[in-house]
Amino acid sequence: MLTYPNIDSVALDLGVIQIRWYGLMYLIGFVGGWWLGRIRARKPGSGWSVEEINDLLFYIALGVILGGRVGYILFYNFPEFIHRPWILFQIWQGGMSFHGGLVGVLFAMWLYGRRTGRGFFTVTDFMAPFVTIGLGAGRIGNFINGELWGRPTDLPWGMVFPFVDSQPRHPSMLYEALLEGLVLFLILWVYSSKPRPRMAVSGMFLLCYGLFRFAVEFVREPDAHIGYLAFDWLTLGHLLTLPMILCGIAFLLYAYRYNAIPAHSGGASGEGKQT
Repeated sequence: MLTYPNIDSVALDLGVIQIRWYGLMYLIGFVGGWWLGRIRARKPGSGWSVEEINDLLFYIALGVILGGRVGYILFYNFPEFIHRPWILFQIWQGGMSFHGGLVGVLFAMWLYGRRTGRGFFTVTDFMAPFVTIGLGAGRIGNFINGELWGRPTDLPWGMVFPFVDSQPRHPSMLYEALLEGLVLFLILWVYSSKPRPRMAVSGMFLLCYGLFRFAVEFVREPDAHIGYLAFDWLTLGHLLTLPMILCGIAFLLYAYRYNAIPAHSGGASGEGKQT
């Protein structure tokens, strides 16, 4: 049995300004994705330039922050929002929905693709591996904040969260950091290192993330004000993740059946600019 280390959520207190670990994790995610994107862009035949990665980061940052926060409020905390609408802007207190962030990022990529003349899936295929850095870092932020803990367990790595109760629980946020961050990154980095049909990398991201998140939901404690939706195990996370799995499968089947393998290499799995 392990005990939660009770890390101070404030990384640096400057008096007037407090820098919180949760915010730093998002910064790590953005900088890490930007750095890896620049590495891939420099490879011959990538179809991307370093300058384009700089521009795309701005779009994605807005999509993650706005979509993630609005999604959390709509999916998980809407009744509280009705009474206290200003909580929408209290990002430093935690509360970001991956599914909302995904919608925000997809919309941002669509806007970027439209502005630059690239196809939507050309953008998503290239960026999919780098998104995982933010996913993993964000889950570490959840752990530091002491949120999204798991259900009770008797496994030896069960962790006691003193602010919850005295029962050992699954450190589910660390499971997600490992699976959605490190493991998913390795899968997508290797998979996208060779030319793939357009839509394939995006499909692999949706499928693998969906499977990992769906599995972790079985040991993650559902939000108290929502609880289980059915069968004493089905959660809102399950319900929101299932379409991702189905779309991932559909994208992969469509990609390998109808889309040609791109001629260039270097990890950009589109066919250059699309219209």
